Amino acid sequence: MIQLTNITKEFGQKLAVRDVSFTAGTGEIIGFLGPNGAGKTTTMRLLLGILTPTRGSVKVLGRNPGENRVGVVRDTGYLPENNPLYPEMKVREYLGFIAGVRRKPIPEDLAANVGIDDVLDVRIEELSRGYKQRVGLAAALIGDPKLIILDEPTSGLDPIEQDRIKNLIRTVAKDKTVIFSTHILSEVEDIASRLIIINRGEIVYDGKKPAGKGSVEKLFKQLVRKEKK
Repeated sequence: MIQLTNITKEFGQKLAVRDVSFTAGTGEIIGFLGPNGAGKTTTMRLLLGILTPTRGSVKVLGRNPGENRVGVVRDTGYLPENNPLYPEMKVREYLGFIAGVRRKPIPEDLAANVGIDDVLDVRIEELSRGYKQRVGLAAALIGDPKLIILDEPTSGLDPIEQDRIKNLIRTVAKDKTVIFSTHILSEVEDIASRLIIINRGEIVYDGKKPAGKGSVEKLFKQLVRKEKK
């Protein structure tokens, strides 16, 4: 699904990502962690072809996203950190619009599975933040993509809505690859099968999620503090 090989991304004199390599396969739920400015969003944008690497190679679904961005984006579900919705549209209209742009069908049970079937005829501007995130996730799932990339999917949500989004991620990830970034370390303990930690643009951990309550937070703090010395 994903193959990054020695990826480096520079913005002028600023080095955002340095020599990053990892692969991801079907069925993995990858928690992508790092402090602010570590390179998480940059890496996700490289996967989607929004950015092109300064050095190294990116393969997503067997394609180079820099050369075939339309194909990669069409077959990938993406929920960015700042969920871009059209507030004046009704939910049904918005999902239809996204389906038309992506040239993909809307799964028949999508609205019910994501929990938005009761607001399909409500304007997006009238929805709570939790419902808006669910609408964004529904849009990301149009076309039944095999790869789903979620950037801070539960940011700003209350605990009940956080649980709903986590349950949705678990449900949709059975036959897909999911990579999600978060600052809520307990989410990684709850749903991730694998953990990648990035700090100062470099991967400092890539492996199984450590077992035990609080173990992810402990590992994260150890690695980030070590790298900052």
